[in-house]
Amino acid sequence: MTWVAAVARLRAHREPGVLVTVATVRGHAPRKAGAKLVVGPTETWGSIGGGNIEAVAIDRARELNTAADPEPELMEFALNDKVTGPHGVQCCGGAVTVLLEPLPVVQAVAVFGVGHVGLELARILARHNLDLHLTDSRPDMLTGERLAVLADPVAQVHVHHTPLLPEAVLEELPPGTHVLIMTHDHAEDAALCDAALRTPGLGSIGLIGSSAKWARFRQRLAAEGGHDAAAIERIKTPIGIEGISGKEPATIAVSVAADLLRSFERTAAAGT
Repeated sequence: MTWVAAVARLRAHREPGVLVTVATVRGHAPRKAGAKLVVGPTETWGSIGGGNIEAVAIDRARELNTAADPEPELMEFALNDKVTGPHGVQCCGGAVTVLLEPLPVVQAVAVFGVGHVGLELARILARHNLDLHLTDSRPDMLTGERLAVLADPVAQVHVHHTPLLPEAVLEELPPGTHVLIMTHDHAEDAALCDAALRTPGLGSIGLIGSSAKWARFRQRLAAEGGHDAAAIERIKTPIGIEGISGKEPATIAVSVAADLLRSFERTAAAGT
């Protein structure tokens, strides 16, 4: 498997990894500059030359895989018989610098309802390195022509058309997915809120709407859904940055996206 395919595999499996590259070579070394190795939680792909260099790089990469907010770093190796590494001696006679670039699991966001606001939000989020799930019960909201505005995204976009039970998509989402509920139908919104609270492993849950709408939903989630107050408080509404009062879809989308991205940064800073 090529290193490019290995990186894609880790992304698809939502596993952390580290891309290890021979950055510089002075004198004789096992591999030339540019050689690459991908280190996943349990597997590796490629090689930077074997021996002590590769074993030490793999050890460090595995440490980075479990770190809260890893940063790229350089490692230097002298290849002579006077230097004994933890995995033996390499006496090629040169020196090697290796770059380790963490490949963390990206955030995942699911937008339920790709109407005016949902589409504007998708346009913003698609420009970020995340997994973006778009769900709508209306087929005309998910046509290729309408979603053409998401062409060439940075995000990996997954489209789900569920005409009957959009809440079933919740069970298909990867762990930690942040859910934003903004469909065209308040009954659909209510069903999604109830299902989201019953789905283990989700990230944050946000609901678009007014205080009057939320008051009705709170009562229904408690009386009909049987959810306690602590569970219901998991749902954030209104969503977006406080103080931005514009009603235009693009304005709402910018506010919601900014609030969500800010929460990602807070989570990373907290190391969770």
